[in-house]
Amino acid sequence: MADSHETLICPACGSDMQKVFIPSKGLNIDICTQGCGGIFFDNREFKIFANDAADFDEIVQATENNEFEPVDESRERYCPACGAKMVKNYANREQNIQVDECYTCGGKFLDHCELTRIRGL
Repeated sequence: MADSHETLICPACGSDMQKVFIPSKGLNIDICTQGCGGIFFDNREFKIFANDAADFDEIVQATENNEFEPVDESRERYCPACGAKMVKNYANREQNIQVDECYTCGGKFLDHCELTRIRGL
């Protein structure tokens, strides 16, 4: 799914997500900066930022030094891009980090700090 210009609603807490432009990649990432700190990646964006070498300074700046509200990770989540029910899948070989994935459009939602944990930082 192509990057949309509309404001997405966070699937974890219901807050509006902010588009954070990543100049080095020429794309927007949707981040819940006013709610839970979650990040939504459109189809294929997640692979770019899960890589250890990818620069994600703008994402860190948008989420650092914020007090984010806790969320119920067991609650069903629906894709903010297409509305389909999301499915929890493991994001690493150790199978200790789960992310929400949309099988319809390929989007992925990560709770606060999961991207940093996946990257091993």
